[in-house]
Amino acid sequence: MPACSFDPLRHLTDIMDQKTERQHKTDTRVVHTGRTPRDFHGVVNTPVYHASTFIFETVDELLETRRDRASGAYVGFTYGREGTPTTRALEDAMTELEGGYRAVVTSCGLGAIAASLMAFLSAGDHLLIVDSLYGPARAFCEETLRKFGVDIEYFDPQIGAGIEALFRPNTRVVYLESPCSLTFEVCDVPAIAKACRARDIVSVMDNTWASPIGFRPLRHGIDVSLHAATKYISGHSDLMLGIAVTTEEVFVRLKQTASGAGYCGGPDDVYMALRGLRTLPIRMERHQRSALKVAQWLQQRPEVDSVMYPALPDDPGHAIWKRDFEAASGLFGLVLKPCSDAQFAAMLDHMTLFQMGYSWGGYESLVVPTYPGTLRTARPWASDGRGLRLHVGLEDVDDLIDDLERGFQRLAAAA
Repeated sequence: MPACSFDPLRHLTDIMDQKTERQHKTDTRVVHTGRTPRDFHGVVNTPVYHASTFIFETVDELLETRRDRASGAYVGFTYGREGTPTTRALEDAMTELEGGYRAVVTSCGLGAIAASLMAFLSAGDHLLIVDSLYGPARAFCEETLRKFGVDIEYFDPQIGAGIEALFRPNTRVVYLESPCSLTFEVCDVPAIAKACRARDIVSVMDNTWASPIGFRPLRHGIDVSLHAATKYISGHSDLMLGIAVTTEEVFVRLKQTASGAGYCGGPDDVYMALRGLRTLPIRMERHQRSALKVAQWLQQRPEVDSVMYPALPDDPGHAIWKRDFEAASGLFGLVLKPCSDAQFAAMLDHMTLFQMGYSWGGYESLVVPTYPGTLRTARPWASDGRGLRLHVGLEDVDDLIDDLERGFQRLAAAA
């Protein structure tokens, strides 16, 4: 390899040693994982590498990198699209936190979803997807995968081990979220993963809601754990990035697909995600604590029909959430009792802290209207009330409750 202070093989060895030697708790590992200061002249944070081209001093060095890629090892560096030392640091950190084999950074969360599906699907294959799927991911499946001959079927989020009844000889991938987008049902992940493994079906899960602090899908039998690092990993609403953490069996195909399709993360976004990662545990603790208080307050409001948040003891998914998850997050949904368009607009148009905007996972609180019934096909959405998705940020929780209180006052005044 080119002469430099960074030795990719030694770096990978150091990271593997960290996995086997460290018995620290999660908060400590988040601070130290993916960092090898001795590779960078003692610099605490892995530097930003802006690179498209890597120089090779000999033909043997160049051919070695080709052999490295052909073997699926991906230890060395060949071209910027396949990653730099900055990329590798984030991949290593997420791999350790998720308990995986390797990770792949992509340009955004949807890029991680697309790469994970395309890696294991071909024309004529059968794909099973949870019916509450994230809207843009559903659009990708319907508008792109179906066009290329993939047979798509949606399943009830609460199907559990019953998913086996939907398997066909050509079923190749099961894709799920837990909790589910907009409606926040909790899937029985271990049961679904077990059924998939018995039939050699690849299981892919979007773990963005819980982050590695709250859930580790691979430890429950999932093959690929996805994150929109745009959200909690970064934590500051200022970058776009995706990450897929995999088992050893599926890494090479996913890495080759992501690289071949050009799903690469930019160096500055990767660096900022690494920086955000270091404070993830304390941010997630605050998000959960505040969200639980807001959700409990909303349950007492006469304007609210239901609150959908698995951390609530009376939530339908609470038992499975408590069994499998270590923490919650700041994102949940609610359904309002019947109100007019004017009332709905009066409530939302003048919120000062819960501002309307897509995405979530940053430090700020957000709210968006939701219409889950328009997307469900496997099982009709039972409620016809107006939905809201709240992201509870890092503001003072009493100020957030006051903002919602004034919103309900406007709703009532517009009746």
